[in-house]
Amino acid sequence: MSSLSGLTEQQAKEFHEQFKITYTAFVGLAALAHMMVLAANPWF
Repeated sequence: MSSLSGLTEQQAKEFHEQFKITYTAFVGLAALAHMMVLAANPWF
């Protein structure tokens, strides 16, 4: 059975591990940027 992406199961697992790290870093940086904007320009 071939996958939609064309990756083997092992390749997909390796990609997923790297994706989780990259996504977590992106979300962390986005949260930090939002907190900095909130601290500099609060709306309440």
